[in-house]
Amino acid sequence: MLTLDYLSHLADTHRAALPTAVRSFVLKSQVFHPWPDVALMGVVNLSRDSWYRESVVSSVEAAVRRGLRLAAEGARLIDVGAESTLLQANRVDAGEQTRQLRPVIEQLSAAGVLVSVETYHPSVTRTCLEAGAAVVNLTAGRDTGVFYRMAAEHGAGVIICYVQEAANVREVTDFHRLEDPITLLYDYFARETEAAVQAGCERLWIDPGLGFYYRNLQDSGQRVRHQMETFLNSFRLRTLGWPVCHALPHAFEYFEEEVRCAEPFFAVMALLGQTDLLRTHEVARVRGVLETLKVMPT
Repeated sequence: MLTLDYLSHLADTHRAALPTAVRSFVLKSQVFHPWPDVALMGVVNLSRDSWYRESVVSSVEAAVRRGLRLAAEGARLIDVGAESTLLQANRVDAGEQTRQLRPVIEQLSAAGVLVSVETYHPSVTRTCLEAGAAVVNLTAGRDTGVFYRMAAEHGAGVIICYVQEAANVREVTDFHRLEDPITLLYDYFARETEAAVQAGCERLWIDPGLGFYYRNLQDSGQRVRHQMETFLNSFRLRTLGWPVCHALPHAFEYFEEEVRCAEPFFAVMALLGQTDLLRTHEVARVRGVLETLKVMPT
């Protein structure tokens, strides 16, 4: 059971990290300030393999409609992707991803919506940036320099996702964790953010990748415990100087038919850990959580 004693011990143990200041930056004239000025990122899935059915669209027109609706509900960014990260999902080659993504990005960008593209393909990244994408939601784990250089050329932001010991998120199998979940994450992001800055990137988020599939975290209790611990400890990653992004996961085994309430629950954990950007399929619900928490004074 999560208790006030746990939270008090966490804060006391890492108190020096609590007041850390991280960067603000501008993306296409929009300013992104850090926590507690939290931003929301809505999700549009062009892959029918995506498990979150409410986010799946079957056409360009449907994708644009959903993106505009999520923006109206309060999403500062709209994240679009054409391949699910689930183990059993079909692979979608770079050409097909480009064909699906480009018109969606062009139309949303033309409507003034900031678009993030989730990909690990360099060619998809370049085409989507040329089409107007403002952010690369990077799910590659190796040879990342090419992505950083492209983002820098276009003045785009990058969400650097934690991809452990694999070329990309689709190649990840087991998650090797330490007793302290932050140790591996900190070292990875220190290396990657340095490489991104050297490539000319000035707008970065770091994402621990809690929404990704891991073969050895099929036990629901073990998986959810890891997710909650990482959420609550996220403020320690902000000592790197960059804002933190979290993709809010599900917990179907616990929420069952009310699974759409899972992301708002995890949003509370993420916000207690000083998360700056929340990626969610449930923008309206999570916005309600965020606005309610703001009622309490800091």
